[in-house]
Amino acid sequence: MKIRNGACWVVWSLACMTTMYSQQTTQTPTTTPPATTPATTPAAQGALPPADAGALQQHDTPAPDGSHTVIPVFVNEVDLIFTVLDKNGHFVTGMQQQNFGLLDDGRPPVRVRQFVQQTNLPLRVGIMLDTSSSIRERFQFEQEAATDFLLQVLHPADRAFVEGFDVNTDVSQDFTNRVDMLDTGIRKLRPGGGTALFDSLYKTCRDQMLTLQQSTSVRKAIVLVSDGDDDYSRVLESEAIKMCQRAETIVYTISTDTSPTKDKGDDVLQDIADATGGQAFFPRRIDDVALGFRNIEEELRSQYLLEYVPSDFKRDGAFRTIYLHSLDPRYSVRTKKGYFAPNAQ
Repeated sequence: MKIRNGACWVVWSLACMTTMYSQQTTQTPTTTPPATTPATTPAAQGALPPADAGALQQHDTPAPDGSHTVIPVFVNEVDLIFTVLDKNGHFVTGMQQQNFGLLDDGRPPVRVRQFVQQTNLPLRVGIMLDTSSSIRERFQFEQEAATDFLLQVLHPADRAFVEGFDVNTDVSQDFTNRVDMLDTGIRKLRPGGGTALFDSLYKTCRDQMLTLQQSTSVRKAIVLVSDGDDDYSRVLESEAIKMCQRAETIVYTISTDTSPTKDKGDDVLQDIADATGGQAFFPRRIDDVALGFRNIEEELRSQYLLEYVPSDFKRDGAFRTIYLHSLDPRYSVRTKKGYFAPNAQ
């Protein structure tokens, strides 16, 4: 990875990290890349200093009477989920830690805790269907495509919810693994009214995703089906995106606008997807909406997980940028642009 810093160039590779966990691959690679050799830097010649493990850990502390008290202790770690693509847009699996470079807030991480291909990491997926008047003619097909997607993507450890939105949000089915209940929730939705896209996305990430309590790592994603138009929101687009980032949620967008030229709504959908590490799909025909769902399904099972300890981490609530890069120019990386550090308690 190369990043500009005044008059000098800094090259950093994940191969510089001294802590590396074993690779785990659960499916045959779509594209198997050849081995690459990362650039060598002076920093790579020395061992990195040890750092705390990440995430919220629990310490079992004996009490004076001999009982035990569990005390949660906050330690710093970032879980970064990303996708690798070749120049034809095909997913690339089977890559190694040394094939990537990373900067967090402009600095290399202190230590890489884990690098694995997490094709089976449990999913927490939200289906957000635009139920405003502008999509009335296409709505039935969108319902059918959403149900087919859930039938294909949900594994036993996964959970999903269904929501319609116009000027208000309607969570017609909360998190469940039962596709029949999710299908019923989809069928309950009826189009009509204006569109408060930003308000709805903000509220959904705040109420459904940010509050999730999980004992293990999960991938949080929203599939947003809409034309991207907004004529009612009080929340700004930037505020909705920030809430998605705070909730650590990837947003995939599927446009229902099948006109031959892109408009402002398409730009909105692209911006939301880019900022959260997702992808925007722009079907040329309404029948292609189902193809967008299938592409999202494939991507959710073709991703990597990188866990690392960031350098100079402060619990100040600030936004920290992420720059993850493939050292092989034939491949590109798609991930979120950054994350918000937690505030000090």
